[in-house]
Amino acid sequence: MSMHGPTTFGAVARHGRGWLPVIGLTALAGSGVALALPSVLGHSVDAIVAGSDYSKWFTIAAALIATGIVCSLIDVFAGTACVAGTTAWLRHRLVSQVVRGGPEGSRDFDSGDLVSRVSGNTSDAAQAGPAAVTTVAAMAPPIGSLVLLALIDPWLAVAFFGGVILVVGVLFVFARRTAEISLAYQETQGRISALLTESVAGLRTISSAGTIAREERRILGFLPDLHKHGLETWKVLARSGAQAAIVGPLVLVAVLAVGGLQLVDGRITAGELFAASQYAILGAGLGSLTGVIGEIARARAGIQRAAEVFAITPVAHGTLPLPPGPGRLTFDGVTVFAEDSAMLEDIHLELPGGATIAVVGPSGAGKSVLAGLAARLRDPHFGQVLLDGVPLQALNRQALRTAVGCAFERPTLVGTTVGDAISHDAVGPVRTLAAARATHAHDFVSRLPDGYFTPLPKAPMSGGERQRLGLARAWPASRLLVLDDATSSLDTATEMQISKTLTEDRHHRTRLIVTHRTATAARADLVVWLDSGRVRGVGSHQELWQDAAYRAVFG
Repeated sequence: MSMHGPTTFGAVARHGRGWLPVIGLTALAGSGVALALPSVLGHSVDAIVAGSDYSKWFTIAAALIATGIVCSLIDVFAGTACVAGTTAWLRHRLVSQVVRGGPEGSRDFDSGDLVSRVSGNTSDAAQAGPAAVTTVAAMAPPIGSLVLLALIDPWLAVAFFGGVILVVGVLFVFARRTAEISLAYQETQGRISALLTESVAGLRTISSAGTIAREERRILGFLPDLHKHGLETWKVLARSGAQAAIVGPLVLVAVLAVGGLQLVDGRITAGELFAASQYAILGAGLGSLTGVIGEIARARAGIQRAAEVFAITPVAHGTLPLPPGPGRLTFDGVTVFAEDSAMLEDIHLELPGGATIAVVGPSGAGKSVLAGLAARLRDPHFGQVLLDGVPLQALNRQALRTAVGCAFERPTLVGTTVGDAISHDAVGPVRTLAAARATHAHDFVSRLPDGYFTPLPKAPMSGGERQRLGLARAWPASRLLVLDDATSSLDTATEMQISKTLTEDRHHRTRLIVTHRTATAARADLVVWLDSGRVRGVGSHQELWQDAAYRAVFG
């Protein structure tokens, strides 16, 4: 198993180890019943022909049939329970992997595609164990039939073996072709999910722009591909089913023909001929494995798509606590690349603790990247970021997330209620209320029908109100607040109130504020001016204002 998670068919199949023996035993017991029943019925036929008492054989046959029914019921229950448990396990691991990978880990995946992998493909992947056991157990009837036919008459076994080889050939071709189509089908489903998720997030823009029809065509543009892959699946299944339907009767005819000749010669009895015909049907029944082989193909495709998510490298945390300090933030030779270009290049900054620091610059200057580094939402490719002398990568997770809080321009609110969107594990009700009051979120939350208990989807909020909730969630941080344009949607009066709260922070935390507003930069203790990924200037707003290029940043 990979260090990142279950990435192989065997690893996923083995997770159902509690149920797999039950599935295997019931399948083998069912196969044993299927193999014993023809012989018992054959003896019944011989007893009837000889005028003997056949009640004993009928009783045994009835017991075998009852046993087969019980085995089938147990097999269905165990298979369902195994798939359900493995699906839940896979989903838990995948969600954990995505979350632990952080923003950078899932950057290469569309949100809709990730949802498709977690929700849909896991149920296919979970079929691995039961399907594999069922396939192995399905080998017992033809092998047992071959042995029992050889015991009745070797020529019957020869006729049977030739037909079974043809059936195996049909199944081999079906399995190889179905594996390719299943992966293509799941990948196309993921693309459609990604486009749909993207469109749902931008419904207001789509409606206002009048591009609904174009958006429908964009999303549904992959439907022909999905239809093609589905049609190919059915074609392969139909072709294999037709081939099996032809080969199966041929096996039966061959065995009956040979058996008829042996019966005429007196080498076998009528009951043995009847048993031989049933064994021939069992062997030809390998063709019915197309359904199970299809499940294995879909499971392999699902596991392959899950493996790509498990390949995400989780964000590694250190073990060090954060020593006492004012919140001094240091960027030591930091460089961040995006493809072939540098987003930030050789950044050296020593930012004082407890100060309000504004980060300004034109679009694309690297402001959000700098903020992300300070909050450790990403790591630099070169250099390091330190908080009070300790590299952020060396801090343990609890120390880092207790010390650093982040708020964004477009905050994503999570939770069941408005209160949930503000609070988290380290913050109780008292601190939640204090954070809401400090960021002026309490003003509008208290007017909601159920206040902080208002269900989040039913809480009407403007962009500014969402930003205030985002600020409230970040507010309890003990050492550093990173605000990435987090007040851009606020009205001027509220923005001034919050700016005053930030600059007069009684907790004396360091406040790193990405901003486009002149007033915010003017109120800051220090301004970092970025341009094209480099530091162009550091100083007070008044000092930098003497430069025309700096004034041009604010229009």
